[in-house]
Amino acid sequence: MTCCDLKCGLITGTVLGALIALLGVILIPVGNMFIENTVHTETVLENGTLAFDTWTSVDTPMYRQFWLFDVQNPDEVLSQGAKPVLVQKGPYTYRTRFIPKTNITFNDNFTLSFVLPVGAIFEPSMSVGTEEDIFTSLNLAVAGVYSLLDHRLANLLIQRSNSTLFQSRTVKELLWGYKDPMLGSTLGVFYPYNDTIDGPYTVFTGKDDINKVATIERWADGSSFHPFLNKKETLFFFSSDICRSISAEYEGTVDLKGIDVYRYMLPPEALASPVENPDNQCYCTDPVITRNCTTAGLLDLTACRGTPVFLSLPHFLYGSNDLHQGVIGLNPNFDEHSIFLDVEPITGFTLRFAKRLQVNMLYGPSDSIVILNKIKDYTVFPILWVNETAVLDDETADMFKKELIARMDLLEGIQIGLIVGGLVLFASCLIGLIVVCTKRSNNKKNLHC
Repeated sequence: MTCCDLKCGLITGTVLGALIALLGVILIPVGNMFIENTVHTETVLENGTLAFDTWTSVDTPMYRQFWLFDVQNPDEVLSQGAKPVLVQKGPYTYRTRFIPKTNITFNDNFTLSFVLPVGAIFEPSMSVGTEEDIFTSLNLAVAGVYSLLDHRLANLLIQRSNSTLFQSRTVKELLWGYKDPMLGSTLGVFYPYNDTIDGPYTVFTGKDDINKVATIERWADGSSFHPFLNKKETLFFFSSDICRSISAEYEGTVDLKGIDVYRYMLPPEALASPVENPDNQCYCTDPVITRNCTTAGLLDLTACRGTPVFLSLPHFLYGSNDLHQGVIGLNPNFDEHSIFLDVEPITGFTLRFAKRLQVNMLYGPSDSIVILNKIKDYTVFPILWVNETAVLDDETADMFKKELIARMDLLEGIQIGLIVGGLVLFASCLIGLIVVCTKRSNNKKNLHC
């Protein structure tokens, strides 16, 4: 090979390397555009998309785990006004959301409507006991008439039925219902539940604006969000349990079955007192019980539910001291009692979540209700707490990685390969060209001498 041929080859290699590296750089925005278009297409809620198939599927099991509180000293509470000593037992686990969404209707304004049938199937293998386990708990009827009726009338009803402040009921009765002797009707913390519906909901499909996909327009489940999430943005999801949307903030990135997901946590401000968070003002309905709206960690759902129920995080996590001091035996733990969502940031799909809430009722002193004559102060009594949880199964995780992650990794690998390979070729040929030109220049100088 002549010097001219070598020089021409090195020039060609230098130019080719630069072009290859440039091609790799050009593929970055082109590839990102391709991924973005694909994600936008697949995350719209319409027939045939991945989002719609996931949204309508019931293949991923959803569970409700219940921990119930057992009163150890009911007689001392009644006779001496002692603080209730509580011991929790659980979980008692039920599979829920095993029935597909029904009455799915696509509307003209880029929304769709549906209802969500609900039911619960007991899972003995995931529970610490049976549905027939007995607990001593607050009498739901007594707590109800205490809050809703004139106390003289309430006392008449209580004495006529020989009811008292606490009662012994099975897990099944407390959760799903029993015939109450005082009211003559069926009561239960979650009664009615089986064979009922949640909704109707109307949500945006995202067809006109992908940032609104699965956002609830009105409610008569925040299971997904818009794609390409930003860590700095706050997510809002609706929970029918508390009749409102609540916020979640980015906490960190975690690995879920080989998929990087953003973990969002419920911040303490979401349950702060109305003094600190004005958004919670509507949940302060009684200035005496809430100590002039300064009590944190408690939501009064009486207006929403029609029954005197107060919701909190388990063991009064983020709650005021007066809540903790009212009973004995609670130990709030951030890892066990907080709410979180694990969201895949590219698609906005929620791949794992844990929604943990505690159901409480109220009792307190009364001159007119005989069984409460010894009670010294208002007590927000924890009846149970529930962890509603779900996580994508291994098959769905593999499909997700194959259809999205693997393709993105392949495209990224091609981009990096072209840029690195092109730069290596460019640098090698350029160095060779410099060496050849330098040698040729030196040879000419030697010949001239």
